[in-house]
Amino acid sequence: MATTSAPVSDAAAAWQRVLLLHARVESRLAAALQRRHGIGLSEFRALGHLAASPAGELRMQELADKVGLNQSSVTRLVARLNAADFAYRDLCPDDRRGVYTVITETGRARHAEAGRTYEETLAAALEEAGQADPRLAAALTALGASPGTPA
Repeated sequence: MATTSAPVSDAAAAWQRVLLLHARVESRLAAALQRRHGIGLSEFRALGHLAASPAGELRMQELADKVGLNQSSVTRLVARLNAADFAYRDLCPDDRRGVYTVITETGRARHAEAGRTYEETLAAALEEAGQADPRLAAALTALGASPGTPA
């Protein structure tokens, strides 16, 4: 006995295309960053958030929230950044329970170098996705990230 699946709404179909695009772009970004700069996508994003913070530091929980990781995962991430001399952990002077992650000059330099690769890879991946699926091209344009222009 064959079963038929329920029809998929336009919104669900569009969301599936967005998820597929996300997965493909993230995979390309991760591979390019690892191959060219020896860092993962999470490390790159963490360094970006640290570099953008006014003092070059964030509380561990704030970094976890910004990168989208749980506390355990961000602890491992910061350990990798520390081992590479891209960041270090520091105790909050006002609250000894508070732990900060502080970017180093080496971390700033690596993020700046990798930023060019990130932007180039992102633009190329979005361009290819837009060419492969005109509906994605329209969605990217509506989001302000039209294929072929920096996001």
